[in-house]
Amino acid sequence: MKKSTSREIIQEKKSPVEIGKLGLSALKDLVNKPVEQIVSVVKDDQGWKAVIETLERKAVPDTQDLLGRYELEFSPGGKLLNYRQIMVRRRSDLIDERGK
Repeated sequence: MKKSTSREIIQEKKSPVEIGKLGLSALKDLVNKPVEQIVSVVKDDQGWKAVIETLERKAVPDTQDLLGRYELEFSPGGKLLNYRQIMVRRRSDLIDERGK
């Protein structure tokens, strides 16, 4: 069994930016919908959680577009473990993120 060196361990650690990019790429492949924005990237004891919004349905006017919000869970090294849709909302709906 190969022993990890400190250099390999450091390279395995990911930044929030890297996790965000991994999340964007993974979600595009998983749901095949245009990605709107990264809402959050948070590290916890188990790894990383990213919340990303996609365009679920285009509407006219665009304030009536439906946006889907997805939560993606990653290992500390950036491996996608789980994803799930957590919300669908109209673009015009205001959400107070501070309440979480």
